[in-house]
Amino acid sequence: MNERDNVRVKHDPPRGILNRRAEQARDGLARFWPSSDLAPFVEHYWVVRWDLAEPLVAETVPHPSVHMVLESGGRAELVGVMRTKFSRVLEGRGRVLGTKFRPGGFRPFVLAPVSTFTDRRLPLGEVFGPGAAGLCERVLSHDDDRGAIAVVEAFLRGFEARADEDMALAGRVAARVADERAITRVERLAREFGTGLRRLQRVFGEYVGVSPKWVIQRYRLLDAAERVAAGRFVDWADLALDLGYADQAHFIRDFKRLVGRSPADYAKGLDR
Repeated sequence: MNERDNVRVKHDPPRGILNRRAEQARDGLARFWPSSDLAPFVEHYWVVRWDLAEPLVAETVPHPSVHMVLESGGRAELVGVMRTKFSRVLEGRGRVLGTKFRPGGFRPFVLAPVSTFTDRRLPLGEVFGPGAAGLCERVLSHDDDRGAIAVVEAFLRGFEARADEDMALAGRVAARVADERAITRVERLAREFGTGLRRLQRVFGEYVGVSPKWVIQRYRLLDAAERVAAGRFVDWADLALDLGYADQAHFIRDFKRLVGRSPADYAKGLDR
């Protein structure tokens, strides 16, 4: 096997799947690490399969990542960073294979700033041109997930993407925010990474598609949803302060705006 073709199952718990307890989040979902040469750009591949007697509403909190989504039936889309909750009704039987790019990692594949795609879903042909024709069919003709991913990786390698300094900065900053819930201010990031606020804003607009402040808030709300899904007792006032909010009311407002329910109502829904 070629050294770069080392796609492996990813066992880390998924983040951002709503309306499921933590132990249920993997149901119907498989994820895979990319081959080593694509790892600077791709965070992972994800596969969802369903075979349902009744329709099911699937909801997720999007991360600051661009996704390439290929679905049985020929639907092929590029999904930019979405600032609102993502909802989808699943019916019958189907399969989706998604490529989740790292924050900043999609920029080398296109000629436009990543902010061009924010809050948009576009046909792949509109983004990549004629080279994307038939990709969905070629990928999903492989029932084996690794075989399907190999086709995706061959497509991505055709772009000969190259990382640069700004892409690396965007990725490191976003990873730091994701891993350290104590980070609540952009100024702290600028100090830690030895850069100016203006440059950080510019890099995030160009490479991530949203502002660093938005990324901080999104990861902190993901933290909140995960704590609720874990089934632990949550003191909402303490949680709000822990996540950098000035008061509980602002935290509840932002959580409800994103998830559609207050934290307490969301917790009750999980119990039901």
